[in-house]
Amino acid sequence: MSQGVYGLMAEFGDVGELVTAARKAREAGYVHLDAYTPFPVEELDEALDLHHTRLPMLVLIGGIIGGLAGFGLQYWTTVIDYPINVGGRPLFSWPAFIPVTFECTILGAGLTAVLGMLGLNGLPQPYHPVFNVPRFALASRDRFFLCIEARDPKFDIDETWGFLSRLQPRQVSQVDA
Repeated sequence: MSQGVYGLMAEFGDVGELVTAARKAREAGYVHLDAYTPFPVEELDEALDLHHTRLPMLVLIGGIIGGLAGFGLQYWTTVIDYPINVGGRPLFSWPAFIPVTFECTILGAGLTAVLGMLGLNGLPQPYHPVFNVPRFALASRDRFFLCIEARDPKFDIDETWGFLSRLQPRQVSQVDA
């Protein structure tokens, strides 16, 4: 890995060119790469060989914990801590617990989804090395970028620059760390 270099970035003007370039980079053996687009591109998931996220499992666990916590709180307050017999009804009347249990399940799942998404994405991240590339500001408008990171085992600045140049991008830029 070169000192002070985060990677190399190629700029493309068309989404098709970016997807083709990402596929060719994966076929060439590069594994640490990322793409930046102004809108979501479904084909990039497959082209970059992105793995599946753990977020759905985290949300399920958060929902189960939220539901159990809501049910447990109701059980504790009505049966153990402050039992009041009203009209001869049983203290543990579980059908009355269902609405609050449902709402606590949704609350637990929702909070886990937000916090899990932020944590798994490494957010908040106010600075990233790709912001050092002046033309990267166009990534939010009409340009598409493919970055091969210097931590990639196959990364060699000259060879990678030549590889990206053969993909016929508009420009290849060095991303300083």
